[in-house]
Amino acid sequence: MARIVKGGLIQCSNPINDESLPVAEIQKAAFDKHLPMIEDAGKQGVQVLCLQEIFNGPYFCPSQDARWYDATEPVPGPTVEALQPIAKKYEMVICVPIYEREQAGVYYNTAAMIDADGSYLGKYRKQHIPHTSGFWEKYFFKPGNLGYPVFQTRYGKIGVYICYDRHFPEGARLLGLNGAEIVFNPSATVAGLSQYLWKLEQPAHAVANGFFMGCINRVGTEEPWNIGRFYGSSYFVDPRGEFLAEASEDKDELITAEMDLDVIEEVRRVWQFYRDRRPETYAAMCELLP
Repeated sequence: MARIVKGGLIQCSNPINDESLPVAEIQKAAFDKHLPMIEDAGKQGVQVLCLQEIFNGPYFCPSQDARWYDATEPVPGPTVEALQPIAKKYEMVICVPIYEREQAGVYYNTAAMIDADGSYLGKYRKQHIPHTSGFWEKYFFKPGNLGYPVFQTRYGKIGVYICYDRHFPEGARLLGLNGAEIVFNPSATVAGLSQYLWKLEQPAHAVANGFFMGCINRVGTEEPWNIGRFYGSSYFVDPRGEFLAEASEDKDELITAEMDLDVIEEVRRVWQFYRDRRPETYAAMCELLP
């Protein structure tokens, strides 16, 4: 019997870009905008759903404004707890990317995983943190320290990579070696030099590692930073690198796709990358600088 899993991705514009408002009010507006879309996913029978990077607010990293530290929360914490009953109601796994407070002054870009029974399974912390014009992420985030976990959910084994992580094949390989069948990459990416890579790197990860990927990007522009247009184009891709579903560049959307997890076994019997890899020859990769 085929293992068919219905996946969903939500791409969404930020509803409030007014720096005069309290951070908590801006966050509430973003959460409230997502809520009916999350409910719609459940009503459509989505079994595994992923939201975009730091979904409950704007992408504030073009600033270096300490007020955005107020956007942090424990994981698990209020946002996860608010979504757990919805996950249980619809028997839907939800990947929830939020800004995590570990302790005073220690903050991570994190994705929490909620299982279909509403239980909290664990979290992934973004490993690779960019720091360049418009993306001052090291001001806000400490690099992740939890490795590359894979979560055994009711419907399959799910891993997470976050935004800039996608440029690094090593973590994608580790997710595959850890047993991931579906890898989500929630992002906040604007049009520019790397846009063409959006549909290049992640299908390549899916092929090289023999898993499905769900890749999410927000849409719209966000005042007052104006670093560019978030170009959406969220999609699902299978282990052959074939696109299963794709969203627009500019609309708030829920996209869905059916993933046959048995295809992983089928593809890996043809493309024997795990059999033929030579880890004993790769040690220099961890020794060479830079």
